[in-house]
Amino acid sequence: MAAPEEGAAEAYFNDGNLIYVPFPLNQNLKKMKKIFFLASAVAILYSCNDQNADSTASTSDSANKSNMNDEEDKEERNKETALASVRGFANRDLETTLKDVDDNLVEYGDGSMEPVKSKDSARKWMQAWFTAFPDLKGSDIVAAADGDMVMVCAEWSGTWKNDFMGMKATNKSFKVKDVDIFKFNDAGKIIEHRAIQSNENLSRQIGMPVPEPKKQ
Repeated sequence: MAAPEEGAAEAYFNDGNLIYVPFPLNQNLKKMKKIFFLASAVAILYSCNDQNADSTASTSDSANKSNMNDEEDKEERNKETALASVRGFANRDLETTLKDVDDNLVEYGDGSMEPVKSKDSARKWMQAWFTAFPDLKGSDIVAAADGDMVMVCAEWSGTWKNDFMGMKATNKSFKVKDVDIFKFNDAGKIIEHRAIQSNENLSRQIGMPVPEPKKQ
């Protein structure tokens, strides 16, 4: 029998007989070790990827929950600010009413008149209103928030006892339900205000001249 070529086979003794193996054991073991190593590496890689995916998903969920909590916190802050302002108005407390109003406030009212711009202009109007209606009262005040908007519902009443902006008092009373709509900036300041109740309805109740609507 011819001897195998070098590197083509390996041999060992068994019961005194020389046995040839038709493949190199050492090389085969080396190949098996390489295969095992690669398989282990692939398994570890997949495991890491799964952990990374879980970690990424967890991080994303945490970020979403954090953003939702931030929005809810802002809405609650804005709602409390709007309520404080309306309650201040109901108590004829000018400073509390304007405490969180931005200097560049835009007052739209019911939309029938030209907007009043600036906090100072709103201050002058409120001061005149408090003087004209010293028994002004707000009740059943509730609020709801959505994003940067807050709506405050209330019932209002008062008697026109003192002159208002050059108009003579009539000593007549009014009672209306209204919704005040506030818009906030990111800093939590009121930048816009609107009202649902029409000026015409209130004016007719107290005998005040009905203001001319703005031109379209």
